[in-house]
Amino acid sequence: MKLCIVGTGYVGLVTGTCFADLGNKVYCVDKDKVKIKKLSNSISPIYESGLDDLIRNNLKGKRLIFTDNFEKAVQDSQIIFICVGTPTRKKSNLVDLSQVLQVAKEMSKYIKSYKTIVIKSTVPITTGNQVEKILKKRVNKNLFDVISNPEFLREGEAMRDFRFPDRIVVGSDNKKVFKKMKFLYEPLIKKGAKFFCTSRRGAELIKYASNAFLATKITFINEIANLCEKIGVNVEDISVGMGSDVRIGSRFLRAGPAYGGSCFPKDTKGLVSIADKYKVDLSIVKSVIKSNQKRKILLTKRVNKILSNKIKNKKIAILGVTFKANTDDMRESSSLVLISYLLKKGALVSYYDPSGPKKELKKNKNLKFKDNLLEACKGADLVIINTEWDEFKSVDFKKAVGKNNFKIYDLRNLYNPNELKKKSIKYFSVGR
Repeated sequence: MKLCIVGTGYVGLVTGTCFADLGNKVYCVDKDKVKIKKLSNSISPIYESGLDDLIRNNLKGKRLIFTDNFEKAVQDSQIIFICVGTPTRKKSNLVDLSQVLQVAKEMSKYIKSYKTIVIKSTVPITTGNQVEKILKKRVNKNLFDVISNPEFLREGEAMRDFRFPDRIVVGSDNKKVFKKMKFLYEPLIKKGAKFFCTSRRGAELIKYASNAFLATKITFINEIANLCEKIGVNVEDISVGMGSDVRIGSRFLRAGPAYGGSCFPKDTKGLVSIADKYKVDLSIVKSVIKSNQKRKILLTKRVNKILSNKIKNKKIAILGVTFKANTDDMRESSSLVLISYLLKKGALVSYYDPSGPKKELKKNKNLKFKDNLLEACKGADLVIINTEWDEFKSVDFKKAVGKNNFKIYDLRNLYNPNELKKKSIKYFSVGR
């Protein structure tokens, strides 16, 4: 099939490249000409394992085309996916839909034959209605259908999530569209993916509700971890005991930092904003948002206790600054709060992240990026493990730090406290 992907951000780029790899001809459209030029030369703007090779292979196979020619891409495609950003507006829980609505306005100029228009961006309920209304101003209603097909791609696991999805959700008020979408996704359905059809509003809400529930699981186990620390119980025992119940499940029951990234913070707020619009009190989700914000501060201030309130001039090494491993995404990462606090307290902070230095941290003059783990840890008074990258899981810290009197603050519980105690290393973790 011929597809148009509007937006070459995380969702658009992964979706477009993977659809091309399934044999479709895919136009990936973006207004950013510099970005399009880099992508046309197989240079990806995001960090995702295996994506660069897949882009290169499908460019060579002429199945993948990066372009800023929106008109040609729309007119030459059967299905058009809207994959642009939907950030939270500043100082509110409202979702900024300006990019989605602008795409609809622009697209309406070029539709001359029937198109299936798919909203893949995460959007509030009724966004499909807004897009449809914009299109109807210039396009005959018989020349398009607007449907919802939310994405469920985890950063760092996006390639696998696309190829082996748990479910494919398609929402439309025109049942004829389901057949076309099922044909598009047939290679994935044959691998075991469940193809689930619902209304357009139903699909829009499924995405928000799913992410809000996962965020709730993370927040719940983090609060239980706080209790475990007070009563001398290992939170990992609680996670295993709970997770073994098939009704609960073990995933997302790992205590650690506050959740971050591009999805959970934005989507929980987006769900609350739409509920408020309809005068429904989502008290649980509101509590999750509040608790998650408090956790960033709680774990940060524990450094005071670990260093006996003597942070000034202490050498602190932070391992991993992204919100999770296997991604370069810094959005809503707990490390931003942590680093800012330590610098204000006069600490000498260095950091290492396998995905490279971060533009978000460049403004901090007293913060140094190190090219490798050993350089970051050398001579540190405190090593903070913030992200669970594989290379942080079996470090000889005495060798890396190069002295005996240092401490480790492990926010991901990567190490066994008893093993480090045997090595006379002062070790602090979460919920244990």
